[in-house]
Amino acid sequence: MYARITGTGGYLPEKVLTNKELEKMVDTTDDWIVSRTGIRERHIAADNETTSSLAEAAAREAIAAANLTPADIDLIIVATTTPDQVFPSTACLLQDRLDIHGCPAFDVQAVCTGFVYAMAIAEKFIRTETARHALVVGAETLSRITDWSDRGTCVLFGDGAGAIVLSASDEPGIISTHLHADGKFKDLLKVPAGISQGYDKVRKSEAFMHMKGSDVFKVAVNTLGRIVDETLEANKLQKTDIQWLVPHQANTRIILATAKKLGMSMDQVVVTVDKHGNTSAASVPLALDVAVRDGRIQRGDKILLEAFGGGFTWGAVLANY
Repeated sequence: MYARITGTGGYLPEKVLTNKELEKMVDTTDDWIVSRTGIRERHIAADNETTSSLAEAAAREAIAAANLTPADIDLIIVATTTPDQVFPSTACLLQDRLDIHGCPAFDVQAVCTGFVYAMAIAEKFIRTETARHALVVGAETLSRITDWSDRGTCVLFGDGAGAIVLSASDEPGIISTHLHADGKFKDLLKVPAGISQGYDKVRKSEAFMHMKGSDVFKVAVNTLGRIVDETLEANKLQKTDIQWLVPHQANTRIILATAKKLGMSMDQVVVTVDKHGNTSAASVPLALDVAVRDGRIQRGDKILLEAFGGGFTWGAVLANY
């Protein structure tokens, strides 16, 4: 039994924050942001939107695209680093929104690699025949842990949600998954605040993202290069066997470096970072959904999804779409 992508969906909040608008908020310029990140705009959740509401909108699109109903879903995994609450999980909140009852529902926290982790977990459920239709969602409201006075981070992040349905199939879908982490890099990208500090002791600055950008960039480029090699070697494939790269949308320079490692033209790389910003766990499924819906990715195409995130975590999924 294999796990195959049968539907994709995405949702972006209506509010768009452009680089020009950011110029009025912090000491930065549109040229500086574009030249270093490729980002031109990002979407920001409205006050009445939550991570679970964004997830619901993307999930309903994916379920419809798979020609299923919510009642067909028998596993829900949500990848997020910005849950609505400490608990219940965002997956349980989404389950309630979709009026689904009884199936397993849980969150995965691997920051930007979260969706790749969640996809790999769901595939194991399907391969062992303990689920037939898994809803896998990446959803984030990163704007709520962004310090809008810190020009090193506030220009990077946005909100959104992407989703897929993985279904049991006799035909190969997901070919292999590759997951890694190394906690020694924990201080390079983090939100310092946590439960153990006690809510009453957390300073406001500690509740926001902190990043050592140049260090993160160096490790990300080297790590993603290695995961590409690992995936190809594990499947005895050549670089030319991959039709599409769907990378984590953090920075165009990182994406370019990964494409170069694969020897791929940028025409074979899905890039949405210019319009979405870095949406963490939502970035890979959002990019996949864009490329599926505009017709670039076709049935039978071999696609490589990869991501790198705080922890550090990194991973890849190789699949036949």
